[in-house]
Amino acid sequence: MPPRSAKPAPQPGLVVVDKPQGITSHGVVSRMRRICGTRKVGHGGTLDPMATGVLIVAVGKATKLLTYVSGLDKSYAATIRLGQATVTDDAEGDVTASADASAVADDAIRAGLAAMTGEIDQVPSAVSAVKIDGQRAYKRVRDGETVELKARRVTIASIAIEAIRREGEFVDVDVDVSCSSGTYIRAIARDLGAALGVGGHLTALRRTRIGGFGIDTAATLEALAERSEAGEPLGALTMGDAAARLMPTRTATEVEAKALSYGKPLDAAGIDGRYAVLSGAGDLLAVMIEQDGKAKPETVFAAAS
Repeated sequence: MPPRSAKPAPQPGLVVVDKPQGITSHGVVSRMRRICGTRKVGHGGTLDPMATGVLIVAVGKATKLLTYVSGLDKSYAATIRLGQATVTDDAEGDVTASADASAVADDAIRAGLAAMTGEIDQVPSAVSAVKIDGQRAYKRVRDGETVELKARRVTIASIAIEAIRREGEFVDVDVDVSCSSGTYIRAIARDLGAALGVGGHLTALRRTRIGGFGIDTAATLEALAERSEAGEPLGALTMGDAAARLMPTRTATEVEAKALSYGKPLDAAGIDGRYAVLSGAGDLLAVMIEQDGKAKPETVFAAAS
């Protein structure tokens, strides 16, 4: 029997994965390594195991783009349960307090959520990836420590209430949230419950958008595995297409492209902030920042060999 041929090297790019419940973001990366046949896979924007939805996975040299993913605004669909607080601020943690929330009025819920919009100082959930003296907060909590995290400035652009459902002593509130990177949706549930005096935690969380990457373009791990087995493209965004969703772009001439391949600066184009430089064919050449009348390469993707 002839030896089984190795998988062809995957095209570098970004894949928008619809993360399933019950798996870590690193677990998704492990699955994608097997699907793609390469270890050079990473992700941007961690999701808790309980959460589902948009997880951006980079393949090959597209992993260099992940640094530009982490700061993007995000949108979520979530369910807040009023009447119970948990140690993790979500349904995976032990219940720490319970109260009858049936008397909480709809108007009070709306007012409580409205007070959390705009620029606010939010204390991250204790069971989070925030580091305290070099160690993750969730590790300290799981080791039995009590942690106190400092508030961080975040921006919550909107919290839209989709439904308020009452089940005995509990009130479940379905919300859509648009917010800045670094916002904890679990903390919104915790703080709403605390403000209303009944406790609160998150029972469901689905990320629907990271920047310009929406759930409508996401694929499940099962679908991606089937495409790989059939020898079909995974549907990854090319480096150039991905960069165009992340930042403004500029097209380089052949002379400029050659200069960039050696890490040389270009003449400024008058573009504010970070931007991508593409070739005439749409390939990603570099990410630039303009300073002192020059466009200086921050990351070069098409270096001279």
